[in-house]
Amino acid sequence: MVNDALSAAVRQYRNHKKMSLDELLRQVGVSKGMLVEIEACRANPSIALLCRLASAMGVSVADIVNMASRPGMRIISAEGIPCLWHGEHGGSARLLVGTSGPDMVELWEWKMYPGKTFETAGHAPGTNKLLHVVQGSLHLRVGEESVVITEDCSAITRTDEPHSYACSGSGSLVFTMTVSERTR
Repeated sequence: MVNDALSAAVRQYRNHKKMSLDELLRQVGVSKGMLVEIEACRANPSIALLCRLASAMGVSVADIVNMASRPGMRIISAEGIPCLWHGEHGGSARLLVGTSGPDMVELWEWKMYPGKTFETAGHAPGTNKLLHVVQGSLHLRVGEESVVITEDCSAITRTDEPHSYACSGSGSLVFTMTVSERTR
């Protein structure tokens, strides 16, 4: 579902902008082979690559997976909530809901197990994340800064440099995250 939507979104964007693969890959920083695989719906891109593509196209990830909230009210069923990351030994990252770009806001739910770390590149300048730990302990690293956020505590951070999330306790970790990013 997500890969089909991404494939269609990239093709539509390039056609609308009359943009070559080379032009888009320079903006996104991905190999031509990967972009060809994405357009052909044969790739399973990472969350980081999905975010970079969305930013380059001036849309939100929610726009790409066709679940962005439009004017008025819209309910997204449990079946309509995409899981955009699966850990090797369990765990997940689900995009619960998001607004349309370029000024996008997304709400995520993450589940991680002991010893698991998720690393990603920085987002667009000025991107903010709000995090709330529902269960366990989250080890958050942004650039050179590192903190542990414990159960029922929250944090706010800019994430325009490389950052990571890790389950730092002996039990599982569940946290929610809101991302606010201006893509253009």
